[in-house]
Parts: sequence; structure tokens; C-alpha cells
Amino acid sequence: MTGFCIYIYGCLVSWKSHGQKTVALSSTEAEYIAISELCAEILLIRSILEFLEIKTELPIIVHCDNIGAIYLGNNAKLSQRTKHIDVKHHFVREYIEKGLIKIVFVKSEENDADIWTKNVKQETYDKHTSKFMRDMIDEEKDL
Repeated sequence: MTGFCIYIYGCLVSWKSHGQKTVALSSTEAEYIAISELCAEILLIRSILEFLEIKTELPIIVHCDNIGAIYLGNNAKLSQRTKHIDVKHHFVREYIEKGLIKIVFVKSEENDADIWTKNVKQETYDKHTSKFMRDMIDEEKDL
């Protein structure tokens, strides 16, 4: 499963959850594929913001709860364990090198997207969904 959520100034603006089209041979590969999809969405949103003449702070922080996927994104070296990963996902490395994206580790309990990709405990689900609901309630108050 791939799942992500994108915040701008603390507001949820984009999210996605779906089965991956590619069979991943490891959790590292699955997370890396998800990061590449997330980065494509981030770059689209960044382009829209630039068109609207809204500046974005760089690097854009991407949270990931898989150390292997973070390492894979930050290192251009291929190994026996990663040489099978499709080249189309490695564009992430280019954006990391350019300073547009920075992948940082986040504990699974703090990863908002986990509610869309994993079976989580009720308290974890409630914690993350209450955060989304709080954002929607705040928006309604502003109207």
C-alpha cells in the first residue's frame, strides 16, 4: 500500500492511499516507491504555488518511517539488494541532491499516513484522525 499526506502551513492539502502497481520485494522498496509518488505530487503542488507566486521553503521535508528507504534515497550506490528497483523511482535522488527535498526519519507512531496503509491500534487511528478533523473544524470557523 502507498499512502501519503501533504501539509502546507499545517493544513492538509493532498492525500492518497492505494495499492502499489508494482510488486515490491521488501518494505524498503515499497517505501521508496511511495516516496517517489509523494515527491511527484509535491513537485506538482510546488509548481502550482510558484505559478501563484507563493514562495516555498526549501528543502521540502518528507517524513519516512523506513531507514532503508531514506538511505536508498540519499545514496546513489546500487547494491545486490537494490539493483532491481526500477530506475523511474530514482528521480528522488536528483531532487535530494538539488536541495529541493529532504527525507527525514519519523517514528511509525507519528506517521500520519500509516492510518491509510497499515492496521493501526484504535488510539493511533484516533490520534491522527483527530488531527485531520481539527484542521477541518478550524477551517469552518474561519468561514
